[in-house]
Amino acid sequence: MDGLYALYPLLRTIWIVWFFVLFVGILAWALWPGRRQRLQQLADIPLRDDARPGR
Repeated sequence: MDGLYALYPLLRTIWIVWFFVLFVGILAWALWPGRRQRLQQLADIPLRDDARPGR
């Protein structure tokens, strides 16, 4: 059990680095220039007029 307490600082550091890399990766994927048009189309979906009134 003492071994787990000794590993805690290392595991915490690895966990923080992992989430930072994951966040930067998702951010890069979302903001990549080739995806801009597709993401803009998806963002405009809620603003479109409904083709079927009353529904």
